[in-house]
Amino acid sequence: MKETPFAVILIVFLVFLGVLYGVVLLEDNETSITEGTNALLNQFQSPNNQSEDNMVQTNLNNTPESQNTNPSQNQSNTSQNITDPTTSLNSNQTSNTTKTVNYTVKTIIGQETSLRDGAKLVSDIWLPQEDGKYPVIMIRTPYGRSAAYMNYTGMGEYFAKEGYVFMVQDVRGKGDSQGTFNFLFQEGQDGYDSIEWAANQSWSNGKVGMMGSSYMGADQWLAAREKPPHLVCIAPTSATGRYMEEIPSIGGVFYMGWTLPWTLANNGNTTDLNTQNRNWTPIFNHRPLLTADEVTGTQVPLYRQFLEHPTMDDYWKRIQFKDQDFTSINLPTLTTCGWFDTDQPGALFYWNGLKKNSTPADQYLIIGPWLTNGTFEPEAQLSQIGDLPVSGAQSDVYATHLAFFDYYLKNSTSSMVTNSSGRNSSNISSNNSYSNVSSNNSYGNISNSTNSTSQFNLPRVTVYITGLSKWINLTSYPPEDMNITPLYLNSRGQANTLNGNGFLEWNFNSSIPANNSNNSALNSTSSVNSTTVSDNYTYDPANPRPVPSGSFAVNSNSTENRSDILVYTTAPLEEPVMIIGPVAVELYAASDAKDTDFVARVLDVYPNGTVINLGPYESGGSIRARFRQGFDKEVLLEPGKIEKYRIELYDMGHVFLPGHSIRLEVSSSAYPILHPNPNTGNPIATDTQQQVAHQTIYHDSKHPSSVLLPVIPSNSSIYKGLLGSYLVKT
Repeated sequence: MKETPFAVILIVFLVFLGVLYGVVLLEDNETSITEGTNALLNQFQSPNNQSEDNMVQTNLNNTPESQNTNPSQNQSNTSQNITDPTTSLNSNQTSNTTKTVNYTVKTIIGQETSLRDGAKLVSDIWLPQEDGKYPVIMIRTPYGRSAAYMNYTGMGEYFAKEGYVFMVQDVRGKGDSQGTFNFLFQEGQDGYDSIEWAANQSWSNGKVGMMGSSYMGADQWLAAREKPPHLVCIAPTSATGRYMEEIPSIGGVFYMGWTLPWTLANNGNTTDLNTQNRNWTPIFNHRPLLTADEVTGTQVPLYRQFLEHPTMDDYWKRIQFKDQDFTSINLPTLTTCGWFDTDQPGALFYWNGLKKNSTPADQYLIIGPWLTNGTFEPEAQLSQIGDLPVSGAQSDVYATHLAFFDYYLKNSTSSMVTNSSGRNSSNISSNNSYSNVSSNNSYGNISNSTNSTSQFNLPRVTVYITGLSKWINLTSYPPEDMNITPLYLNSRGQANTLNGNGFLEWNFNSSIPANNSNNSALNSTSSVNSTTVSDNYTYDPANPRPVPSGSFAVNSNSTENRSDILVYTTAPLEEPVMIIGPVAVELYAASDAKDTDFVARVLDVYPNGTVINLGPYESGGSIRARFRQGFDKEVLLEPGKIEKYRIELYDMGHVFLPGHSIRLEVSSSAYPILHPNPNTGNPIATDTQQQVAHQTIYHDSKHPSSVLLPVIPSNSSIYKGLLGSYLVKT
């Protein structure tokens, strides 16, 4: 047998030492991370997925896989290697300096927290390896702390590396937590108990902040209302909050496309995303609505409870915030939502409630061109929504959270807000409602470089303007110089379909000619007896207008050829029209039915004929007639009587460019998103009958139907800063 050469023995020995050193590193839990990357937290398996709160608008075909559901306390070490992908920079960009930080993280899996009634909730916790007392960041979720599409491990290690305890908890009756799930109704007290428990642990310094989106955003507000002493700040994203107007109804119209899919998916301890693979047509068409769950093969108690409480009664009042609720909350908040986010109405409801009733300091708002999941997931921040380009939509939302928490939980500004790639914003205004316009098409990231000042420099309000693809910073929202401006409906009596003669005018004049397509919408001329006082259409609940789920910002002209859709359009614009704020429709209408629905959408009409629908709901805004006097009572119609309806289309931030037109659609259905009103006036949950309704929309001097737009005037600094080049030189 030949002798082994000494060189070979030496090499083997060195390899052995290398392997041994690697094992030691793993045991010590040392991880290398390059900071400043948006790819840090890949929470969704696909950027095209929606959040669970948009169950019909999603196509999540992957069932969450259990990572570790051991309910007993188990302390273990974890490691993760995350690197920053190479980024291409333009010549006028400068790269942020990044630094490599070695850190160690430990985890507590299956930690139990006892509540006041004895129920135990289960959490996974990430914390720095070094013993000490740290501030706590908490997420409380009904979707499972081990959900495969939520990278809580990535989030946990990210924040633990920065010196936080990161805690993800299954809410009552979900995951491994005890008790019975009952929607948001139990989250106030449960949140209070969980916050106070965390604040009193050996690894806590007594300061707790909260974050999370949609349901996880709403449960932050409910916990804050209970005033737990150790809750310091919250960062609610897309928080549900306008019940009967947002869920389970939109303007009182039963939100059929969300309610049964969501409650069915969350009918057990774990979220069942396989419900998305069902054929929903026979389920949605089943009557009465109350037993539609049986078509799925099971009963869904929460779904039936929602239907059994169609008004703002005591059932919903438990979680519906009032002015006095906001008055008692004095916490720093970071609110995030999107222009195409179905939870935007609630998020801005809370924002406006604090603005009206509490101290405005320490309140921050970000509105991006995002769907619901894009508000919380960098992977889901797309460069196009439907057919609408939204370049520069990407924002490092977790780095923004880090800067917020650093300031309020650590009194530190080591994480500060800068523009993307280190570029400066151009300050172009002294107006007190407007700060600056970003000189690029993307909102600034957070860099982890040391800040030389002690001031937290996150803009008070940051919004993305669709149609122009620009981020701007504001000092208030809505902007103080925004003017609610009516665009009046008019026609020559046949506004039906996109080929009809309906039009919109800025200055009401019932004699404006319908044939005004060659005139400026701002300077139409008159022609006596050229218009009529109303338009008519027939709504058949057996043949509702189809509005596909997930059809945000899509070309809608092919759907406007139905006679049960009224279409009103301005002439091509000579100058840009910028809107930032809440949009609504005031409609004067009559029906020969005891109850019916009216649905409205605002759209941007491009010169090439493309028509893009705007707003957080594919269906637009809606109102069920029986709720026209408020959502706390049902008042049926007197057939033929003209009534005034207010339809909320919620908030938009958009520029209609020159050559484009502004369009309003009016109809009575949007299937399958909205339940088609049977027009009978019977209780919706148990009704099995239906009848045709004949609708009349009025637009005469006594009944000036209009769409109310939050117009930014051309003499404002916002307008001049973004659109000054379009202004006519005189």
